[in-house]
Amino acid sequence: MIKEKFFGRSNYLEILQKRVSALKDGYRQNIAIVGEENVGKSGIIFKFLDKFYDNRIITVYLEVRHETLDDFAKRFIGVLLYNFLSNSGILLKEDLNFLIARSKSYIPKTIDKVNEILAALAKRKRNNILSEVFNLTEIIHQETGKSAVLILDEFHNLENLGVSNIYREWSKLLILQKNTLYVIISSMVFKTQLILSKQLSLLFGNFEVIKVEPFDTHTSERYLEHKLSGQPLEPGLENFIINFTGGYPLYLELICEALNKTRLGALADILEGMLFDSTGILNIKFSNYLKRFSDNAHSGDYQAILYLISSGRNRIKEIAHILHKQKKELSCRVNHLLELDAITRSGDFLKISDRLFAYWLNFVYQGKLCSMTFDAKFQKAKFRDSIEEMIQEFLLQAKKPLTNRVSELMQLFEDDLMQIERKKIRLPPFREIKPLLFNHLTLKDGLLGRSSDSLWIMAIKTEALTEQDITDFAKECKKYHHKSQRKIMVTLKEIDANARLRALNEKILAWDLNSLNQIMDLFSKPRIIA
Repeated sequence: MIKEKFFGRSNYLEILQKRVSALKDGYRQNIAIVGEENVGKSGIIFKFLDKFYDNRIITVYLEVRHETLDDFAKRFIGVLLYNFLSNSGILLKEDLNFLIARSKSYIPKTIDKVNEILAALAKRKRNNILSEVFNLTEIIHQETGKSAVLILDEFHNLENLGVSNIYREWSKLLILQKNTLYVIISSMVFKTQLILSKQLSLLFGNFEVIKVEPFDTHTSERYLEHKLSGQPLEPGLENFIINFTGGYPLYLELICEALNKTRLGALADILEGMLFDSTGILNIKFSNYLKRFSDNAHSGDYQAILYLISSGRNRIKEIAHILHKQKKELSCRVNHLLELDAITRSGDFLKISDRLFAYWLNFVYQGKLCSMTFDAKFQKAKFRDSIEEMIQEFLLQAKKPLTNRVSELMQLFEDDLMQIERKKIRLPPFREIKPLLFNHLTLKDGLLGRSSDSLWIMAIKTEALTEQDITDFAKECKKYHHKSQRKIMVTLKEIDANARLRALNEKILAWDLNSLNQIMDLFSKPRIIA
């Protein structure tokens, strides 16, 4: 199970292994692993723990729950002592008193401190308890020379322990703990970035932020081939699943399991069962997620904003117009949704990153909400039609040449701002878009877009970009003497560091498949799978 869930995540493993190895050599770099729900963050950690062994390092994995400080402290101490004793040859029990008694002869000073903490908790003396609990790893190091890796899953739930000034207290400890490496994990991306930039922005002990993304196109493809081995899908349907799920490991796994059980039955039947039926696993999941907005005075606004974004009306000015909201009021609602990671923002565009949730909102939740009949069969038929239409639209778009698809995308620009790779770009309405042909061995196809005040010159390659490609393209661009040029190179492959550096020096934007699909998402166009 661990192996399958971990599929295609070796780059994250390598970072963890590198940081833990450096800890043994006296260099500590704390890590923050962030990413949306269902993207596979915990699976990465479980795989690391499954592979990792070093008797000089104690690993402590703790899911931070909604619980009391007393329960958290006891759970932390129990997990710490259990993992400390794990290589002792003692037959262990998950009982705190047992673990304390068995550890006493090995780490007496640490156990004395443990007993002090437990006595203070019993007397309801909780001042500095969290710091004392976390500092147990340093006392163990003094006694045994062993370092520790503390992994706190959904760490932001520490705020619910009732500790005042929790980050101020913790930040002081982070600076002093030289032999403890923290790995904090969170699905609250926006909140975590705020905590790290404000409360835990330290001179020493800073966190390296690792953003876990869904599977890319190639990893998704390999995953499907692995899970459906012996029963391959048609390439078009396989690519549709990659597009539809957005590469989320959980959704790919659920669809693959269903396909295997039904011996590759109709994909529409499977999606109907998961998303539309009242007992469908994803219908229940998304319904429960949406409930978090229902106990709020502005729940109607939040649900309306989410629906509009899911249906492709995702520009801020467009949403304000439809909902008859002043910009200030709409900004308050949007900011709240951003803080909850329900949506993300790219310039003037808003986006629901979870493509399946967006689809469910648009075709299931809103469909049932707006239905004028209680006829479930009619609603189900309408849902099936939307699925079939989406599949056919994807297959139709997939047959078009890449240059045509990029040209059609550019025709949708309406002078909005978007943000790609930290760079904001204005998307002008083009009065003319025409093909370009380059007379080079590897650089052939492109597009020219003219607006009232700018000229876009674009080169498009399905193969990888080379430094020579960039040099050749820069020379081609000099043939045009427009005062406001936007030079862009598009490739369906990864762009290596040298090519990116050359493009940067030539003031050329280099977009890979991921960047291109981010723009496709903003305009609700099917992704390019290559």
